[in-house]
Formats: sequence, structure tokens, C-alpha cells
Amino acid sequence: MRRSTLAASILALSVLFSAQTFGQNDAELRLKVDTTLVLIPVAVTDAQNRFVLGLQKDDFRLFEDGVEQKVALFSGEDAPLSVGLVFDESGSIGYKLRNSQEAVARFLKTMTPDDETSLVEFSDTAKLSVAFTSDGAKIQDALSKAQPAGLTAMLDGVNTALREMKNAKNSRKAIVIVSDGGDNNSKYTAEQIESLVREADVQIYAMGVFEPTLSFGLTTEEVSGPRLLSEIATQTGGRAFSASLTSDLPAVASRIAVELRNQYVLGYYPKNGARDGKYRHVEVKLAQPKGVSTLKAHWRLGYYAAAE
Repeated sequence: MRRSTLAASILALSVLFSAQTFGQNDAELRLKVDTTLVLIPVAVTDAQNRFVLGLQKDDFRLFEDGVEQKVALFSGEDAPLSVGLVFDESGSIGYKLRNSQEAVARFLKTMTPDDETSLVEFSDTAKLSVAFTSDGAKIQDALSKAQPAGLTAMLDGVNTALREMKNAKNSRKAIVIVSDGGDNNSKYTAEQIESLVREADVQIYAMGVFEPTLSFGLTTEEVSGPRLLSEIATQTGGRAFSASLTSDLPAVASRIAVELRNQYVLGYYPKNGARDGKYRHVEVKLAQPKGVSTLKAHWRLGYYAAAE
């Protein structure tokens, strides 16, 4: 029974700051209330790419633009998720559709009653097919009607999912893209989407449905697909997982689900209180426990400060 909501932790922290002054004066307390709490999800793996659990608050150090920050909130528990699925139904998916559907079904099996999922489908255009719901059957029913056809508006699909994410009820948010990444019909450019992703408090993961390594006969967009998916995911602290064999997709889905379930969340109040709307770079450093192979952290690389 290690589950507890991140929202409850934040509420408890807020009550603590309100009820106890710890010697601070009223002006300092007002400053604390007016400062945005920045949340950084962190996944930690060892040299064998296994998730590392059991780390404590003191095992982490947080830096913003090179300045160390005080970790005000720490959670190593599994909190409810709001996940937006972005599903490729373009002609380039073709025979990969069945395995893509199976991958989503595998992912949905990992959802709990406190989680919620939405579905965006895209080909020539992107559409929100299922708004946030805790009923995975609605997602699978919508996907059962999918027919591969048309061009690929993947970036528009991500944008649609980001808009729906504003309706998410849970503090921890993620978007999972199932696509070959070969965008060739979006209104939005990669630069625009990467900017929007930086502004959103959401992790992005990708199940890359790629062809074998030989690129003969593939379009330029399909060849560049893996790089595009990786760039979008990495800056949010998520990752892009590739499946050169479509039969690998369900395993990729399980890997993403496990990573989302095995994360730490670090929260801090930035020492830089300027509300200038500028991008702040975040770095996480780990203590290296004795007798454990080298640890590696994956985290959200930064965020935009609030603007006046």
C-alpha cells in the first residue's frame, strides 16, 4: 500500500508552510506562497538499465541554471497518472497497425482506477477521439475502428493532446506517442511543437514503429522520424523507445508503463523569483551509493518561468 497521490503530498506541504513559520517573517512566507513550485519527475536506472528504487531525498541534488536549489518536496511513491495517447493511423503505419493496437491494449492494462487516459488519433489531420476517462474500454473501442490511410500529421496530434492535457485531473501527466515519426502533413512545425512541449508540465514518451535499419525506399520524413521523436521526448524527461520489429511493440509499451510507475518527483521553489517568462535549465545530480553500479537519471530538462 505504497500508493499516495502527489496532490496529497503537495497539500500537506502547503499546510505545513501555512501552520509553521520556522522563524520566517510574514514577508518571507508571502514570498514562498507567491513562488511557483516546480515539479521534476526523475527516473533512475543502473548500468543494466534496471529501475532503481529506494533512494532518499538526500541522494538528489537539484540545479537551476547552475544554481543549486533546495528540494522542498520529495516523493518516491506511485501517484495517479493522466496519460494522453497519440495514435498514428496514417498510410505509412499499414501492416504495423495491429501490433500498435496490441501495444496500447498492453499499456492500458497497467492503468489503475485512479488513472485516466485520453486518445488522439491522427492521419491527414488530428482529432480528439476520447476525452480523459478511467474506462480503458472506450479507448480500445475507438482504436478497433482504425483504418490506415492518408498522410501523417503527428505534430498536430501532439498539439491536440497538449490541449486536452489542460483538462487532466492528476498532477503527474504524460503523453505517449505511437508512430513511425514520419510527419509530412502537420500545420505545426517541429520547432513550434518543441516550444509548446517545453511550456507544458508533461512528460512525453514515444513508441517508435520503425522499419529495419536499411532505409532504402523510405521517405525523408520516415528516415528522420526516430530523431524527431527522440528530440521531443528527451527534453521533457521522457524517452523514445524504438521497435524495429512490430512484434516488439507490446514489450515497449510495458517498458514505458513501468518507467512511469517507477519515478521520483522532486519539487522546489526557484531561488530566481523573476517572472520574466524565460527558459530555465534544470539539472539533477545523484549520489552514488556504495556497492551499486553507476546510476543514470532521466529528468525534465527545464521549464519556462511565469511571466508578469
